[in-house]
Amino acid sequence: MSTQPRERGKQIHLAAHFPGVNNTTVWSDPAAGSHIEFDSFVRFARTAERARFDFLFLAEGLRLREQRGKIHDLDVAGRPDTFTVLAALAAVTERIGLTGTISSTFNEPYEVARQFATLDHLSAGRAAWNVVTSWDAFTGENFRRGGFLPREDRYTRAREFLATATELFDSWDGTEIAADPATGAFLRDARAGAFAHRGHHFDIAGRFNVPRGPQGRPVVFQAGDSDEGREFAAAHADAIFSRYGTLEEGRAFHTDVKRRLARHGRRPDQLLILPAATFVLGDTDAEARELAHEVRRLQVGGATAIAHLEQVWNRDLSGYDPDGPLPDVDPEPGENTVALGRASVRAFRDPLATARRWRELAEAKNLSIRELVIETTARQTFVGSPATVAASIDELVQADAADGFILVPHLTPDGLEGFADTVVPLLQERGVFRTEYEGTTLRDHLGLGVPQAPTP
Repeated sequence: MSTQPRERGKQIHLAAHFPGVNNTTVWSDPAAGSHIEFDSFVRFARTAERARFDFLFLAEGLRLREQRGKIHDLDVAGRPDTFTVLAALAAVTERIGLTGTISSTFNEPYEVARQFATLDHLSAGRAAWNVVTSWDAFTGENFRRGGFLPREDRYTRAREFLATATELFDSWDGTEIAADPATGAFLRDARAGAFAHRGHHFDIAGRFNVPRGPQGRPVVFQAGDSDEGREFAAAHADAIFSRYGTLEEGRAFHTDVKRRLARHGRRPDQLLILPAATFVLGDTDAEARELAHEVRRLQVGGATAIAHLEQVWNRDLSGYDPDGPLPDVDPEPGENTVALGRASVRAFRDPLATARRWRELAEAKNLSIRELVIETTARQTFVGSPATVAASIDELVQADAADGFILVPHLTPDGLEGFADTVVPLLQERGVFRTEYEGTTLRDHLGLGVPQAPTP
């Protein structure tokens, strides 16, 4: 099979998300491996690099989540430090970008800027930062701050945090180092790294001690779907993650976010929109659908189904049979959730209304608790033969429902291999995905320019 491009359409961006600890992962599969041993990260990253993906993405967890006062089972698999893993991967990969989620709520700009600037040097220009806010007091307890920031303050802090980090990155313009042995002069400009930021959240001044990196600044990602999150991305981000992987919803999100760029003096091509996507492949579409059904049943076991239902009902449902009917009691609305630190609880703003809808659906389709959870939680984005999946991805990108996808396999660490070996060559034949890396930095892969430091 030839891998030479035919006709070039809009180029597709592909990335890989190491799935970590969540219900995407089928940890019980004999082919599954560790979520914390370094070999798992190496195998995952090297497969993505072999397939010429743009970047590898790691999420972050700052506290183990609890349900009814107990650690949620999936969370005990491991929460290794993002910077440590990415720095280690920089030594065993050559081209693939290295993206890490780091919170702007429970960190400090100087520390985070220094870590990302260092990673950009160590990786020869492959570092990226997914800027997030942390929302709950439960996580805040780990940082001895007595709780959390109100919603309206999280984004103001995030904006100032990123602005401050940018000032630190830009405190070097890249021309300061002379290193002239003849004169003994190391710096051309004695002011290199000088900064002073006076703001509401941060009041800092000093010298930033990491020279400007190969990318100027690390690539910035953002994951918020709220109006504030979309506006933050339009103003500051190089790429935004999305949860909209269908044609209609994807195009609506794509159009909304791209139109916001103009009021920040930016062009549409300066922000990429990358939905997360799961996939199941088979030799035929029918085989893939059958396998996808089995994967969903493994992802939503009995205990997981009950735990998910408890997040809506906000009460102990451990006495209920997951293969039986829904509880006849109503949810208990309130701020004191049984699922501390679970972002999913925010999705159920009106648990009584959610329970009514689920009861109607369960009655109409004669669904058990487990079957209902399978029905109402996320399905695989792409299911089919390699040809079907390649065509679906291409269709969505060419229709401006996305600029590419961040793939989340259900097996760690080898779940990407089938996609790399079968779908990627078909996208290359279509002329919509690279056959080789054309640059060395992540900004090269994403088609983004190198930002210039402001002149003093």
